[in-house]
Amino acid sequence: MTATSHAIGVLIADSNRMQAQLLTTALRRHPEFAISICPLDTASIDRAVQSELPRIALLCMSPLSNMSEALVALRRFHLSHPGVAKVLLVESCDRELVIGAFRAGVRGIFSIAHSDLRLLCKCIVRVAAGQVWVNTEQLNFILDLISEVPSLRVLNSMGDSLLTPREEQVVALVAEGLSNREVAVELNLSEHTIKKYLFRIFEKLGVSSRVELVLYAMNNGAPRAAEWLAGAQRIPPVV
Repeated sequence: MTATSHAIGVLIADSNRMQAQLLTTALRRHPEFAISICPLDTASIDRAVQSELPRIALLCMSPLSNMSEALVALRRFHLSHPGVAKVLLVESCDRELVIGAFRAGVRGIFSIAHSDLRLLCKCIVRVAAGQVWVNTEQLNFILDLISEVPSLRVLNSMGDSLLTPREEQVVALVAEGLSNREVAVELNLSEHTIKKYLFRIFEKLGVSSRVELVLYAMNNGAPRAAEWLAGAQRIPPVV
């Protein structure tokens, strides 16, 4: 069928040529979509988007794909073309992939192993309309991330951690611009305790102000998973 003038432009980017052709053939039976196709690499996607800007891009991740490289490429694509909604097509996904994909700019994750074409068409229409497509498990991954207190690991030249886990959380929150009082609320501690933490942190790192601490953290810090959640049971300070 010939796509109508109001059809949703869909770019399919897939490293598996046969899978891409099968998906393209199936979607072209639906006149509400105008389908284009390209290999799953940054240069090919850029050329395809510049040729005809789609409303949505389906990015098919192979089980053999290097996840880190794929997410970097996805982030670059998103920064170059933020107006194109992105959906990641996967056979399976875990927490790390879900969080990494949404941080990189996707608006939906669709499992091609457990869903049919009708549901994929629904996903495309919803995401093209500005909605987000996730299942309950994926949504919980994202909500859990929001509730975490950030933590910033501060290392010396040998790669050794200089601070306790709680001190790392204080540094991360200060680096985000929170006041002592706001840090205290976030960690469910007293403001006096936060001041004592900062005194010890300054002493350990050889800095004398919050500005110096933020600069030190920016140059020597590495994000890490939180070990406590905001509002959790108060944990005694490390002596």
